Amino acid sequence: MAVPGDPPDGTPEGIGGGEDEFRPDEYRSVVFDEDFVRAARLQEFSAEERMGEHARAVRSRSMWSSGAPRTHTSTPSRAARQGAMLVLLIAMAFGAAVYLGLRNPYVAPAQGHAQPLGAVVVPLAPTTTVTGGKPTDLYAKSPAAEYRVGAAGITLPAVRRTQHFAESQVLAALAIAKDYLVQSSLDPDVLGAVASRPVRVLLDPDLLAQFDHSMSAPSGDGRHAATGWLVRFDPGTAVLADSRVRVSGTLGFEEVSADVLEVTTDHTFVYAVRPAVAGPALDSASLFTVRRELRMRFDREDLAAHRAELLSAYVMAGPQDCSADPAPGFRPLLAGAAPTTVGPAASDPYASGTPRRASGLCGVLASPAAAPATTPPDPAPPADPAAAVSPGP
Repeated sequence: MAVPGDPPDGTPEGIGGGEDEFRPDEYRSVVFDEDFVRAARLQEFSAEERMGEHARAVRSRSMWSSGAPRTHTSTPSRAARQGAMLVLLIAMAFGAAVYLGLRNPYVAPAQGHAQPLGAVVVPLAPTTTVTGGKPTDLYAKSPAAEYRVGAAGITLPAVRRTQHFAESQVLAALAIAKDYLVQSSLDPDVLGAVASRPVRVLLDPDLLAQFDHSMSAPSGDGRHAATGWLVRFDPGTAVLADSRVRVSGTLGFEEVSADVLEVTTDHTFVYAVRPAVAGPALDSASLFTVRRELRMRFDREDLAAHRAELLSAYVMAGPQDCSADPAPGFRPLLAGAAPTTVGPAASDPYASGTPRRASGLCGVLASPAAAPATTPPDPAPPADPAAAVSPGP
């Protein structure tokens, strides 16, 4: 049966539009409603618009326009207003970012550098002949008899949090300070001037150049004394006679700023030493006492990296000859020896080169505190209290 509108004799052969090629059912799901038309990228001009000269049949629709013909009296469409608003918001956000970047009052402060170490090393000269004997006997007859051995003598104080540092961070700072004291005062290789790396790895990187200079070219200029960083003996003068070093002292801490903790240490180390070369006194030991007062600082980066900023070191050590420079390493006066000079080495202000700033510093070692006598000493007139310096805490 023919469908209305079909040719009387049916569809000629070879002409498209047959039943197989044109099936209206396929397009029933496509609805060409008003929204579909408005969303088209191309829009046909009206008949009146196409009558103009050089008029095109269609125009491209912008994402900012609604597709309706524009007139001078028409108001912007909803899509156009949304587009303009989006551009305005982007411009405002960009401007705000630039403004805040230039005027932000909360710019993070630049990371500071560690201050150079300032070190003072004072040799303590004995007033009598240095007493010798076995290490155990010497310790038993000195104030060091009650000192603990090794790292056990470096005890931590009660730990509490500060305003800006947690209790765990304070404990970390104290632990690093103790580790530094152990490595720089008790390590046998460090004491024997064989190694310095155990101390170096605990320092802030900003201090490494100064530390290396102090190890390779030590001097008493207040900055580059090797004995300001660590305890070591001149290997040609003395070696340890007993590895059980006696230690006593205290540690303290305080918060100096919102980002910095400061730890202060004050410890006395008592060493039993003997001559480094064979001789008559090879088996005769003597005591050598070092009082170290250190000040260290730690920022949060130091705590995380397990390192310290060593700010200052005040060291007293004896018995030594005042004329000997203690900057490279300590040169103990051993058992049976007596001081050869009364005062420190002379300083020439006219000499060229870097002067030894600590050349005028020399103390008197209190007896018998650090130089115990194995026999009762001869009676002597009382000494001026201000003249003797005791390295004990």
